Amino acid sequence: MAIGPGQAVQHSHGFAQIFGLDPRVAALTFLVDAMVFGGTLASGGLLLPVAVAAGVVLGFITYRAQRRWYGDDAEAALIKACIIGLLTAIPTPLPAILYVPSAILGALHLARARWARRLVAKD
Repeated sequence: MAIGPGQAVQHSHGFAQIFGLDPRVAALTFLVDAMVFGGTLASGGLLLPVAVAAGVVLGFITYRAQRRWYGDDAEAALIKACIIGLLTAIPTPLPAILYVPSAILGALHLARARWARRLVAKD
């Protein structure tokens, strides 16, 4: 069946692909957020523009890493990048409940992909 104009194409993605973050991105998010929150807190909010700039840069890095390392399509990577950038720019510490599960899902997804490549290479 051909897809005509105006018809949506549905992609089948697993749970880990939809909600996962590359573990390197999750680690970088934790480090940047800790530094930004500490600086903003210590300066009494004067470094808020720096926090926003850091959120934008981290969002860009997240977009590129999710596309290149994690295999996300452009839309999924952009959504994850915007979420990470927004949460980083907010001057509160990110709770671990936000990024640790995504990093675990990402690590499982990457391990499964490596295992599948090895299995195919053996055949």
